[in-house]
Amino acid sequence: MARLILVCGSTGAGKTTYSISFAKEIEAVRFSIDPWMQTLYSKDMKSLDYSWMIERVYRCYEQIWDVAKQILLLGGSVVLDLGFTTKAQRDIFVIKAKELGINPEVHYLDVPKDVRKKRVKERNASKDPDLFAFEVTDMMFNFMEPRFEVPDEKELVNGCIIDA
Repeated sequence: MARLILVCGSTGAGKTTYSISFAKEIEAVRFSIDPWMQTLYSKDMKSLDYSWMIERVYRCYEQIWDVAKQILLLGGSVVLDLGFTTKAQRDIFVIKAKELGINPEVHYLDVPKDVRKKRVKERNASKDPDLFAFEVTDMMFNFMEPRFEVPDEKELVNGCIIDA
């Protein structure tokens, strides 16, 4: 039975680590936004311009969905590690999944800020190729911090909260 899992959490929550592990556990195809953005757009980025970045994130969403939809229609499962900073971003995929008759699951990684900051510094230092797409600076971390919207109970009806 096809499953669509949307993984969300603030910067440094462990979304990619969780997504890798969970995708293996349920034998799903995993899509992560960071390598897409790094490969397709990093050389073109001149400054930290949120509107420039988010436009490109949405372009990636479209391409990722085209492939994810094919997998889901074949009965496969998909784990999306696409940041999902806002409810509106999550809703894009919730609506698309429901149009296919699939009830998506939102997995929210709830991790304290101090733990997340430490993880980001460790990831930046290690440059682990499975987890590191680009360096997250303190400025980037602080810039994104107030933008994350915690999923409400309605969003989590088919999902879960993970203390990672």
